[in-house]
This record gives sequence, C-alpha cells and structure tokens, in this order.
Amino acid sequence: MKLTKWLVMVAVAGVVAGGAVVVKSKAAEARELNAALNADGGAAQGPLGVRIAQRLGLTADQKKQIKAVLAADKDKLTTELAAVHDARIDLRKTVRTTGATENEIRGASAKVASAEADLAVERAALYGKIAPILTAGQMTQLAQLQQRADDAVDGAIVGLGRRLSD
Repeated sequence: MKLTKWLVMVAVAGVVAGGAVVVKSKAAEARELNAALNADGGAAQGPLGVRIAQRLGLTADQKKQIKAVLAADKDKLTTELAAVHDARIDLRKTVRTTGATENEIRGASAKVASAEADLAVERAALYGKIAPILTAGQMTQLAQLQQRADDAVDGAIVGLGRRLSD
C-alpha cells in the first residue's frame, strides 16, 4: 500500500512538473514572439529576448532581419500558439472531469500532440529562415544556451524526484 501511494504521488508530480515546464516554455515563446513583433528597435526584446540577443551579440541588422521573418509569420505563429494553449486547457479539463474515461483523456492528449506537432513544423521553418542570419559563432552560442536550458530542466526534474522521495 505504501509503495502504491508513493508511485501515485510520483506519477502525479511528474505530470504536474511536465505540464508546468511545457506551459512555461510555451508562455515564454509567446512572450518572445509578442515582444519581437511589437518592440521598437530590435527582434529580441523582453527579459529573455534581451538576454539571448546580448549573449549572441546580435547586430541591429540581424535583429531587424529576424523581426521581419517573425512578422511575416505572425498570423500563423499566433494561430499555432493559440491552438496549443486551447488544446492544453481542454486536456486539463478532461483530466479533472469526474469519470473521464481513458479514451477521452487519450483523445484530448492527442489533440495537444497534434497542435504541438503543427507548432514544431512552424518552428522548424522559422529556424530554417533565421539560422542563415546568424554567424557560425552565434549558432554555436545558441546551441550552448539551449543545452544549458535543457540541463536546468533536467536538474529540476531530478530535484523534484529527490524532494518527493524524502
């Protein structure tokens, strides 16, 4: 019985932590996009965008080019981000519905996966347009920043596991 409770707690914590990480990352992407499209003087504004632009050493011309790429896909990006957000809300409602069946939960989860897949395709297309704007050194720096972010999330997951096992 004690093992079952522990396993349930770990599973619930994993779902909550995973959801929180995804929601935070999607919210950060939305804030970056909004800031990039509405800011004067550069493509990367806002706290995270400013730090990334500074770390990469983006020139004013690079910022302008990136802003133009994002502006060209503004409607599609906004639609894709909204679809992911709506699908996650529907999934959360389904999970919290008393008596929800496994098929209902799987269906809502599949909608999230589909919306995220559509967004991933758009992100890949944007990456293909933005990467040529960056220098080789900036691309290396970007890869390092991404690795650091992944490591931070990995560390948070391990830390959560330790706290739950105490």
